[in-house]
Amino acid sequence: MASSASTPKSLTIPLLGNNRFKISKKKVLYTTIPILLGLLGISAIGFTSRYKVAVEMQVDLKELSNSEYPANPAPLSKNAQRYSGRELKLIQRDATHFDFVLEPKNDKTAKIVIKNVDLSLLTPKIPEWSKKDQGLEVIALTDREWNRQQISFPADSKHIEISGGDGFEQKKITEIALANNCLNAGYWEVLLFTKEDNNKTLYYQGWFTFPMGHYKNVFEKNNNFSYWKHWWRLEHWQDPSNTVVNTQLLREVINEQEIAANFDLNEKIFSAGEQSRKVRTTLASNLTTWGDFYNDEHKIEFATFRPPGFYDANVPWKNEYWRIGKFEKATLRNIKPVGSQQDLQEIELVFSDTRTGEQNRLFFSGIDLKELPKLSVDEYNKGLYMPLGIGIPPFYQSYEDLEKKNPAESPYFSVLLDSKGKWIDHHRLALDGVAMHLDKENTNLLHIYLLSYERNTLIAHFSINLE
Repeated sequence: MASSASTPKSLTIPLLGNNRFKISKKKVLYTTIPILLGLLGISAIGFTSRYKVAVEMQVDLKELSNSEYPANPAPLSKNAQRYSGRELKLIQRDATHFDFVLEPKNDKTAKIVIKNVDLSLLTPKIPEWSKKDQGLEVIALTDREWNRQQISFPADSKHIEISGGDGFEQKKITEIALANNCLNAGYWEVLLFTKEDNNKTLYYQGWFTFPMGHYKNVFEKNNNFSYWKHWWRLEHWQDPSNTVVNTQLLREVINEQEIAANFDLNEKIFSAGEQSRKVRTTLASNLTTWGDFYNDEHKIEFATFRPPGFYDANVPWKNEYWRIGKFEKATLRNIKPVGSQQDLQEIELVFSDTRTGEQNRLFFSGIDLKELPKLSVDEYNKGLYMPLGIGIPPFYQSYEDLEKKNPAESPYFSVLLDSKGKWIDHHRLALDGVAMHLDKENTNLLHIYLLSYERNTLIAHFSINLE
């Protein structure tokens, strides 16, 4: 028989033994609802606090000792750790320009100000033509945030002020850098360099989370759409694999031809630049030739680059090199990029997946091949040195060069697609970018090098005849 509306049903809850007691549903609701509302309120306060903004903000600055960061691949100065103990203040000048103030906690350490930095150039802005397609928009934003962008200032830059301290930093700083790390939104770092024995060395490194409220506001000013459209993707590692990338919306093909390309699997692995410094972050042994990356005889892993922005050899990053396991052919195209008045070139490398047989295509597009540097092979790191992505900056760049050209206006793009035109997560594959140059002696010979996860090592060298 149904109970009347005035008499609530009861919940019977068993206790130890045979004892039982009854609790009114109304009492349960009266107790539970306030708790839930309280939890929601706490969450809302935390969420609101995360995006608060102010003209001046103290930002937590994390410093790691050598023992806390044993895998640090940077060339460390003999003065490393001697000028630590700093605080960071962020000062907003206008909608996009900010000062970063490194304040000392002791008398020997200098106060360093990085002034009037245009953060619209360091916050994701996607090309206007990418907004016409949801797939292009997603991939452009993903690779823009997942790739490192490090900008540098010489010590005598108009953007730098150094004062106080024991004199070392005023006299010996040669370069100051800001980096938007290749992680989720907000993970940044500041680096201070000096020179020893004519080599650049790092003597200070601090990690911080860029205030997300300012990040959100700059992002919206950059892109003219709501941050909340993509906020979860930007702040969390959300893999957009299988997103269709319509390259026809990025450029028009004028003509194309298959060209002679050589990938010598027996060539000895070589290194320069950061690859020479990052030997300890490649967790593999007995790698001697390019072919060693593409067989099952070697276990190849890398120290994972993880928040706030350092390498951890205890957390290995795997690879999927079988997806580019067999090189098939190269195609050269003359193209007309969207948003550019200049005809440029595109190189497509085709590979077979050695596990499935599927053909996967790697594009390097929007490049003026005749303007590439002419270098010897051992100088490859001084050539074009770029991430994969759409509308992206170089990994490393002077702030002066960045100001000259907004990355979102660049015709360059590079993507790895499967046979159906779907994006392959090259980060999971352990492919971060490309180095490229013309041969120093034979300018009709193009050299292309593939950069591994976090650019720890080269994983391939292609010689392509452009005649």
